[in-house]
Amino acid sequence: MTKKIIRCTWPGDDPLYLAYHDEEWGTPEWDSRALFEILILDGFQAGLAWITILRKRENFQKAFNGFNPEKIARYGKRDINRLLKDAGIVRHRGKIESTIGNARAFLEIQDTERSFSDYLWSFVDGAPKQNRWKTMAQVPAQTPESQAMSKDLKARGFKFCGPTICYAFMQAVGMVNDHTTDCFRHAPLCKSR
Repeated sequence: MTKKIIRCTWPGDDPLYLAYHDEEWGTPEWDSRALFEILILDGFQAGLAWITILRKRENFQKAFNGFNPEKIARYGKRDINRLLKDAGIVRHRGKIESTIGNARAFLEIQDTERSFSDYLWSFVDGAPKQNRWKTMAQVPAQTPESQAMSKDLKARGFKFCGPTICYAFMQAVGMVNDHTTDCFRHAPLCKSR
């Protein structure tokens, strides 16, 4: 008899959600480009279910040149119109235009800080915060760290990065370990410093 795997409750039984939970969510990410991608996708998720973004993720990657900030920062009107016609992504003018502005702000951060990764990880003192939630109901929607990140990102020109979006981002990239303590992913991620 196989032992039942205990997970956080939020992915339900959707295979794509389960794979995301099991393989990606909460795993510390240090690559600046990957962090940029996830932050942008979290911004696109505002008002939508995360599964909607996951199902369109490959399309987003193709449409936005692999989330290469240098290329996105050079987008103009023609690119905006192309993206607004792309049914494979979320066609929201404000979010598309903010992605271009966010890419430009990313490049400025890369020029002034050691890296975008170091900049973002500084909000958790460079190491994942290990939470010990017993249930998902205990997990906050935002924290003082996500509020500080949001405020600073906005001051640097980022949009669609409120404190709740920033906290979802911090969870996704492993800046905080918000797997519940009974989840099979919690303990291994406590060791990933």
